Amino acid sequence: MSNYVITGAAGFIGSRVSEMLIGQGHSVVGIDNMNDAYDPRMKEYRLKKLQTLAGFNFLRKDISEKSIVDTLKRFNVPFDGVINLAARAGVRYSVENPWAFVESNVTGTLNMLELCKQTDCKKFILASTSSIYGENPIYPTPETASSSEPMQPYAASKKGAEALAHSYHHLYGIDTTVLRFFTVYGPAGRPDLAMFRFVQWIIEGRPVKVNGDGKQSRGFTYIDDIARGIIAALKPVGHEIINLGGHEVVTINGLIEMIEELTGIQANIEYGPPNLADMFMNQADVSKARDLLGWKPQVKLREGLMNLINWYKAERSWADKVLTP
Repeated sequence: MSNYVITGAAGFIGSRVSEMLIGQGHSVVGIDNMNDAYDPRMKEYRLKKLQTLAGFNFLRKDISEKSIVDTLKRFNVPFDGVINLAARAGVRYSVENPWAFVESNVTGTLNMLELCKQTDCKKFILASTSSIYGENPIYPTPETASSSEPMQPYAASKKGAEALAHSYHHLYGIDTTVLRFFTVYGPAGRPDLAMFRFVQWIIEGRPVKVNGDGKQSRGFTYIDDIARGIIAALKPVGHEIINLGGHEVVTINGLIEMIEELTGIQANIEYGPPNLADMFMNQADVSKARDLLGWKPQVKLREGLMNLINWYKAERSWADKVLTP
């Protein structure tokens, strides 16, 4: 049995990784500040499920506070890995409040790296983002594509976190894996992202708001595939940056059509101006993940979307009230 620290444990990805690791017999110290970056009912739902699991310990703390290092050291147990999934996410909101993103994504990462250094924890995983590749990368995008021209503070803060992770690997020999995620979706997903919002809006008969003409596309990645990739990335690699992304790319218009087909409900689409913070397309080259981690996405888009729709219908008594701005 191994002991892991997972930050952002009540988040979409963190909660699923926690469940999988505990299911494999490991223990997890989960950290989350339960902020209101999106409707907190979603985090409370995920946390309630985790707290029924033996082997899960929860700290309601902010990783951007330096005191978190001493708090975790007081557990007085060896940590086999720190999986840093806590982050302020959202490319558009980062334009409005970049300070929150620097605090969580940069200072928070620094504190978790310090925890590794001070407790002699040899493994650190950092969640990064496909947004780091900027406006015009090649497709599918490999890890060698430029990440030096971020389009918004969110991606810039992740670039800073990546640089810190490399410095701690260089100085202290911490084995570090940086994972760049591509548009994650699934049951109990983030309500500020398109997939959850479109499902809710279509099922509830609300207008479906689309930025731009809907021709922009994404390589959506199912939550269980992402969680499996994170766990695979616990292996020693030295220092590596690795994409985790889906194998199917669909336009926003195509996604809406698929939801219409699966729900049997026609969408009332309202097109608006494009958002300059958004990438027009993302598509991952995941050959490195295949070669280094033995990982590839397994869940097809239609299957994963059906799982989300079924989850939403089962939880509709409260999920229909989740705020989707």
